[in-house]
Amino acid sequence: MNNFVAGGCSFTFGHELSDDQEGKIPSKLTWAHGLFNLTIPRAKKGKYICAARPGIGNPAIARRVFDAITTNHTKVVVVMWSFLSRYDWAMPRHAKLEQTRWASISPWDTDAGNEEAFRKIGGSETQQEQWKARQKTFEETGVKPFAESIYKHAANEYHEIYLSWKSIIWLQNILEKKKIPFMFTLADNSLFYKEKKHHKDQDSLMKALHDEIDITKWFSFGERMMG
Repeated sequence: MNNFVAGGCSFTFGHELSDDQEGKIPSKLTWAHGLFNLTIPRAKKGKYICAARPGIGNPAIARRVFDAITTNHTKVVVVMWSFLSRYDWAMPRHAKLEQTRWASISPWDTDAGNEEAFRKIGGSETQQEQWKARQKTFEETGVKPFAESIYKHAANEYHEIYLSWKSIIWLQNILEKKKIPFMFTLADNSLFYKEKKHHKDQDSLMKALHDEIDITKWFSFGERMMG
């Protein structure tokens, strides 16, 4: 089949669009689903496979797209990369974690960030209930204290850029090796810039990593490249 795989966070999943069903089914109103309709006509029996998930970061996006293309015959891949400050972690096994192991962690999962989370989702009772359920799961699985520790003692922008760019390069190289056509975009240009200063100018490692990213495969949607 001519499967179309889309990766990303809530902007690709469509968590807040009008056809959202409490985050259970990917939206058909997203930028990615629109490209699917243009790229693979129904006559060719193409299937839309949404590997995106609300709230995940770049390492998780890369992992989930990789999982999708290795378990499905894939015609094309599109990815909207997300914000830097989210981590993907393989935890000790627990039935309530993704695939009994994976946790996507963001600053909102800390006591300090929880207030901001509720301000952002204050207009949606459904999202508030989903967030409370997430908090409960993270407490039961041990992710909550781990997130507090990560963001208190270790999280920093440099490491987050490194993890994100490494994830991008890893997935890019796999797609090229498998000869799967792809396009990348991003939710926010903070993936590459801090105000007007490019992250690659920090040191030789960052420049070398950036040089490995095939920018010709990237496309923009507006001033901050949000879809």
